[in-house]
Amino acid sequence: MVQRNPRGRRLAARGLWSGAEAVVTLGVVLLLLVVHQLWWTNRQARADARNKVQSLEQEWGRPGNGDAGVPSAPSDEGADTDADTDTDAAGEGGGAPAGDARTAAAAAPRWDQAYAVIRIPRLGLTAPVAQGISKSGVLDKGYVGHYPRTAQPGAAGNFALAGHRNTHGEPFRYINRLRRGDRITVETRERVYTYVVDKTLAQTAARDSGVIAAVPRSNLKPASGYSEPGSYVTLTTCTPEFTSRYRLVVWGKLAGVRGR
Repeated sequence: MVQRNPRGRRLAARGLWSGAEAVVTLGVVLLLLVVHQLWWTNRQARADARNKVQSLEQEWGRPGNGDAGVPSAPSDEGADTDADTDTDAAGEGGGAPAGDARTAAAAAPRWDQAYAVIRIPRLGLTAPVAQGISKSGVLDKGYVGHYPRTAQPGAAGNFALAGHRNTHGEPFRYINRLRRGDRITVETRERVYTYVVDKTLAQTAARDSGVIAAVPRSNLKPASGYSEPGSYVTLTTCTPEFTSRYRLVVWGKLAGVRGR
């Protein structure tokens, strides 16, 4: 007759129960982390960005915009989809042509300072632009970051920007949907600069510094970019979504500048 061991069975059952509890606890913790990353960081960063846009507008003597800083799904409504848009024309509302904007470019702000507002009608995006691309000081606040040592808005060269694609407000979530001819405006205390989307680079390495050079051109894909000096804007973000392995790049040219 086989002798049963009740004590051994109890210990085995207790071990299985403890293991199951540990797995459930781990699952709950992981779920909370996902919720924090995908929901809470977006909620908090969008609120911070909205408040900063309102603060800048009030400082500049304009009433705040209630939906500022909250990107929505892309819409075709009101977007300029003409692929043949003349990027040398004056911006919306008239004003100086692009060639005159270089003398009116903004001075470099101090580190981490939010000093401009970017608007992309195609994406329903309004967000603050801050100096630098640090995560804690700029990007994780839902801001768009300005690459140091690149041009300021309206200046000759490349006004290069970075933004999160996922989490922390994800202001550049949908820049892959921008089309040639879409408008990007950058507003500072003194002026509003209008750029027109011209080219995109769907994927390149994070180390491809050529995409934010004064004359932007990929070091790894030389057919992508420009060969002549001008006044450019560059938007960069991570790709594919929820990874940081590669970079997605959108380029535009300065179309005009007007006073506020």
